[in-house]
Amino acid sequence: MQKSLTQGAVGKTLILFSLPMIAGNLLQQLYNIADTLIVGKFLGSGALAAVGSSYTLMTFLTSVFLGLCMGSGAVFSIRFGEGEKEKLQESITAAFLLIFTVTAVLNILVFLFIDPILVLLQVPGEIYQMMREYLWVIFWGIPAVFLYNFYASLLRAVGNSVVPLVFLAACAVLNIVLDLWFVLGLSWGVEGAAAATVLSQYVSGVGIALYTWIKWKDFRFRKKYLRPGKGILKELAQFSFLTSVQQSVMNLGILMVQGLVNSFGTVIMAAFAAAVKIDSFAYMPVQDFGNAFSTFVAQNFGAKKEERIREGIRKAVLTAFVFCLVISFGVFLFAKPLMLIFVQPQETEILAAGVQYLHIEGVFYCGIGFLFLLYGYYRAVKLPGMSVVLTVISLGTRVALAYLLSSFESIGVLGIWWSVPIGWALADIAGFWYYRKMRKKSPCR
Repeated sequence: MQKSLTQGAVGKTLILFSLPMIAGNLLQQLYNIADTLIVGKFLGSGALAAVGSSYTLMTFLTSVFLGLCMGSGAVFSIRFGEGEKEKLQESITAAFLLIFTVTAVLNILVFLFIDPILVLLQVPGEIYQMMREYLWVIFWGIPAVFLYNFYASLLRAVGNSVVPLVFLAACAVLNIVLDLWFVLGLSWGVEGAAAATVLSQYVSGVGIALYTWIKWKDFRFRKKYLRPGKGILKELAQFSFLTSVQQSVMNLGILMVQGLVNSFGTVIMAAFAAAVKIDSFAYMPVQDFGNAFSTFVAQNFGAKKEERIREGIRKAVLTAFVFCLVISFGVFLFAKPLMLIFVQPQETEILAAGVQYLHIEGVFYCGIGFLFLLYGYYRAVKLPGMSVVLTVISLGTRVALAYLLSSFESIGVLGIWWSVPIGWALADIAGFWYYRKMRKKSPCR
């Protein structure tokens, strides 16, 4: 099913399109959390620290081709909005070849440089081998993550956010079942948790690729497009590589912060691993809403429906604001019970550090909510470079302040926690200022 987002009530269209995306990413977080929950409860804090740090690393690595998929998705949405069927087919073929090549090279490199990566992350000696074993298995799932995200981006670009949800739901359920079997039943330790994730990823990745190939002939590769023209390559490069840079910069900053967190020892590593899972789960819906908003804007940008874009912006900002306020209140109020999902009650130091993190981050979710809308908007109106700028402001501030403030003994790890909302706020200010400036020059912007 394809659906045009250029018609119908704006608010209703946005929300109905975004709901399957939100549900899908919540399910994706579930199978990420399954590793953390089972490992933390049954294998101990050392295993929790190893898996948590691995999650941050994998988020950075996969952000390279995830950004390429998101950027290509913006091109697909614009072409769909324009009604350019031939150009859409050419874009699909060229984008797949491009992103597949990048993914293959990345996959080879991470296997070759696994040990230098762990050294760079300042992984403590007591969990080094455990983390290496987990990563060696989890790296085999990178091609599956590429397949799922490419076809999910394609289907969402043409207004179908339901099918990606179905395959992700199957993946999430399978991952939880396999986690319990491999870790508890077969006693495979962290390698079992990794194997469960990888097998589940292949089910969703290969499944959605086959489904799209069989169901939609228009989305199959065309022999005549295997050597795409310079124009389409330039357009894909503009969107995809800049979006990839934006995603990579964002996660590189997080990875650098992870290295700093690791230097504070296993207790802070474990607290950070659990708290970041809660953090990500809390604001994930507004991130997906931002991606849905981006598709909405891109389709209407292609269809040149300027007033509809303006109305969409107003309603998206209001929706994100209300949602983030509710989530902030919930996370702040229930910080300790949320941490207890991942950590044993007797591990009081880990609990205290995690609750402290959530009490600081949880108050400021509106900052990240608005930032996701800005990322999506600039990507949709052919200004992906501005998303990179906002990411550099947000993460640059976060990394610089984290290292600076935490170096003071009187501040310590609190400096890392406070650097995050400050970075969000500065990027939001810059993004809204530039939007007001651009709106005066172009009605569509």
